[in-house]
Amino acid sequence: MPDSPVARLDHYRLLGRSGLRVSPLCMGTMTFGEVSGWGAPEDESRAMLEHYLERGGNFIDTANLYTQGTSETWLGRFLKGRRDGVVLGTKFTINMYPGDPNGGGNHRKSIVRSLEDSLRRLQTDYIDIYWLHDWEWRAPIDEVMRALDDLVRAGKILYLGISNMPAWKVAQANTMADLRGWSPFIAMQAEYSLVQRSTEREVIPMARELGLGLLPWSPLAGGMLTGKYNPADEDSLTPPTKPTRGGFVEEKINRQNVAIVREVLNVAHEMGQSPAQVALNWTMQRPGVTSIVLGARTMAHLKDNMGCLDFTLPAEQMRRLCEVSAFEPGYPHWMLELDRVKNAITGGCTIERRVPFIV
Repeated sequence: MPDSPVARLDHYRLLGRSGLRVSPLCMGTMTFGEVSGWGAPEDESRAMLEHYLERGGNFIDTANLYTQGTSETWLGRFLKGRRDGVVLGTKFTINMYPGDPNGGGNHRKSIVRSLEDSLRRLQTDYIDIYWLHDWEWRAPIDEVMRALDDLVRAGKILYLGISNMPAWKVAQANTMADLRGWSPFIAMQAEYSLVQRSTEREVIPMARELGLGLLPWSPLAGGMLTGKYNPADEDSLTPPTKPTRGGFVEEKINRQNVAIVREVLNVAHEMGQSPAQVALNWTMQRPGVTSIVLGARTMAHLKDNMGCLDFTLPAEQMRRLCEVSAFEPGYPHWMLELDRVKNAITGGCTIERRVPFIV
């Protein structure tokens, strides 16, 4: 039923193949700080975090470089005296020391140095989830996984997460960890929204098969799916009135994405919900999604976004949104879905899988 909540913020979910309990919405704090020119001031950031926690949320996401370290520093102050009551995650990889070749990356020296810096800024002695921010092909995967496992065994990290990494590399990392008795990745962050569904080709099937919790980031495509850049004509959106994140929105403007925004606006009107709530509700209902990372800049944005939990998009609206946002599956997926290929494999017989492989 449309009026039935799709989830509740204080109804927690297990994160991947772990016993860690997290909220279905994760408080993203990339907006905590104004050094980038588009974030929130300290008072507004504190108020948003308080509102999220008061509603029962317990899942917080940050990174070493978010607002040049301001996000972590403010969180350290905001969480003083209640640190153990939240699931706090931060990230490494991005270089905080321009000119220092070892100041970033995924090698052991960078991991250890980044962790110590984050612990100091966050005023804590452990991180619940330490996320590898971006795969960068330079550090051997065994060095990465062993370095992270050492920090887990030292008690400075409880769980490991991965972000922005090819599916096959994540599978290699976790297979190696399983074989050698090291700590595996339990969750994956990936860009996923109505305008970014290519994640469904490899990343989401891999995450489901290996039992990784999936956290979509930028579920509103940098604000495009909020409707604030209303379609100006068949091919374009009205220009942003404020600077966006390095062209993050502008580079997504094309004919299909304009059509997607138009359909989100139509569904929002029919449902009596905001466009952002419709887009987030669609993502919430997608297979494999554990929690969605919200990155609100104002209290009004946060409250509106959190309203995505209060209803469930009907099957017809879900179908229309999936149809308008359909993407090319790419090779080998298109080939493996051909009837002649399926029949060549099965001999024309009907074969059912009663026990799924998916964890």
